[in-house]
Amino acid sequence: MATRNSAPLASYIDLLLDAVCAVDKQGRFVFVSAACERILGYTPDELVGRPMIELVHPGDRQRTLDAARDIMGGEPKLNFENRYVRKDGRVVHILWSARWSEVDQLRIAVARDITERKQAESRQAALYAISEAAHAAEDLLALFKRIHLIIGEWLPALNFSVALYDEHCAQLNFPYHVDDDEQQPEQPGTVTGRLCAEVIRSGQPILLTPDLDDAPEGFELLVAGQQSPCWLGVPLNSQNGTIGALIVKSEAGGERYTEQDKELLQFVCAQVATAIERKQLHARLQRMAQYDQLTQLPNRELLRERLKDALARARSEGGRMALLYVDLDRFKEVNDTHGHAVGDMLLQAVANRLKGCVRETDTVARIGGDEFVVLLHRIQAADDADGVAGKIRQVLAQPLRLDGHSLNIHPSIGVAHYPEHGTEENQLFRHADEAMYSAKRQNHLDLGV
Repeated sequence: MATRNSAPLASYIDLLLDAVCAVDKQGRFVFVSAACERILGYTPDELVGRPMIELVHPGDRQRTLDAARDIMGGEPKLNFENRYVRKDGRVVHILWSARWSEVDQLRIAVARDITERKQAESRQAALYAISEAAHAAEDLLALFKRIHLIIGEWLPALNFSVALYDEHCAQLNFPYHVDDDEQQPEQPGTVTGRLCAEVIRSGQPILLTPDLDDAPEGFELLVAGQQSPCWLGVPLNSQNGTIGALIVKSEAGGERYTEQDKELLQFVCAQVATAIERKQLHARLQRMAQYDQLTQLPNRELLRERLKDALARARSEGGRMALLYVDLDRFKEVNDTHGHAVGDMLLQAVANRLKGCVRETDTVARIGGDEFVVLLHRIQAADDADGVAGKIRQVLAQPLRLDGHSLNIHPSIGVAHYPEHGTEENQLFRHADEAMYSAKRQNHLDLGV
């Protein structure tokens, strides 16, 4: 009579939640327990005789072969992690331990599915990394560069794009884009642009893989062959709706994206959207603190920062710079006669004309009321600053047509030269201010006021 001890060992092994397998010297399965089907999706009959390496994720094959070589050389492996591809195409993370049986000429291994744990770890690591990047990045561009690196650690992402949608002007912008095939995704008809637009329109992720049967309309040709690249687009959803999209594209014929990649990228993009909105809010607050809201020119605080930098550079290089104080004569009469709305339009027009009189490297600031300051960061001679002052007088003297009114502007300009009129901020401001009032008095005399 058969006893319990005489029952086939395989019947007990099949009860284990972990998979047990044996692989011969040629790397082919000769035995697999029942748990292998649950983990990999293949029946034992489908696995026995098949090369083990065919099931390993392409990105992990070389190190898996190296580990197998060590095991066959007499070095057991404990808690080795790699990825396998299931029969349904999903990727599973496996933790296994194995040793070589010299008597049986077999590698004996016990494997555990740790996919859920790895996904949780990936989510946590991505959340931490993006949170850290959001705090460390100086601006959105730096944030996108860091996010590109973070995502590239667990996903093929050489081609990477971030699109942001401006609902006020119904425009799609690409503040970050890396793709040698399409360098201007904002141009009409580009694949990246069309895919981003569809992701934002639908608010749903799109995964395009080679030979996909149900590709969205208009994208069928992208995945028509086995060597086509993979595309994965995920919306950037926030509490305020869909603010943009993130797109990654694999190399043609390279590693394919999976549903698990899509799920993880969706999780990551939720954090990315929050980080983007925080950066945008910070940028708006910073701009409000540094720029005049009416003219969008730098304000007094930002002007002082730039003046400090210009002075430090001039001192170290032995160079020259200048400060021009510009005041509009009789501006109060414009407000009193035509109203503050026309006065505001006048200030905006003056700001634009002043910017047209200087180089992009110079600074035009509004420091209050009808007072403007022009900082010429580098000049060769004192005559350069005087020449700019003359140009400003000439440009501002041209009549302005605002809200049906024809206005003439008469500026008073005071010029301070570094180092002749001072080597410190306050000295230069004081000299320019005094020179401006002197010019104003002369203007009043000339006009007979």
